[in-house]
Amino acid sequence: MKKLRILLADDHVLIRRGARGVLQSQQGWRVVGEAGNGTEAVEKAKRLKPDVAIVDISMPELDGVQVARQIRKTVPNTKVLVLTMHESEQLVESALGAGAHGYILKSDLTASLVKAVKEVCGGRRSLTPRVSEIVVKGFLKARSDNQLEGRTGTQPTSRQLEVVRLLAEGKVNKEIACRLGIAVRTVEAHRANIMQKLGLHSLADLIRYALLNGIISLQSR
Repeated sequence: MKKLRILLADDHVLIRRGARGVLQSQQGWRVVGEAGNGTEAVEKAKRLKPDVAIVDISMPELDGVQVARQIRKTVPNTKVLVLTMHESEQLVESALGAGAHGYILKSDLTASLVKAVKEVCGGRRSLTPRVSEIVVKGFLKARSDNQLEGRTGTQPTSRQLEVVRLLAEGKVNKEIACRLGIAVRTVEAHRANIMQKLGLHSLADLIRYALLNGIISLQSR
């Protein structure tokens, strides 16, 4: 694993201390900054430009979903990993929809944090087993409600499916444009057409669609 620069954001000092110990046990990994609230987390992410920002959901000033959204917008090369005690399907969906690359529970910190960081740095999404169970139940419910199956009967083109895959993996428009050798405006057009064609309303919907249709998969742990 290459050298990694990591930002930790949690309003509990003991959680940050525990996470820092686990992370810095890995050769080449360094915690370059810590934040005790959401505003500080965004400011330090902008200044330090870490490879990974690990953020809690429940923080003063800005919550983890807001932090994830702002970091992804202002520091798009930083991977965002949510580390929280909350098992809510709604929060998982909100975090992923805001651009977070992974969602793990504090109860799994010792066992899963290192693997989660490796997964998101490898371009994959990372969900611990309990979170995966919560997400899959939501996907199955969506399927039973006949949602996210495509509203018009028209299937996406191969290029649109590639854009779906990259978006669902957490890539931003500029990264997708570079990967596919097309203009950012073309990516934006593909994204708008995909959302309209499939009847989707958010990035979280798109991630659901990608998972339900085997375009991306939950990583086995």
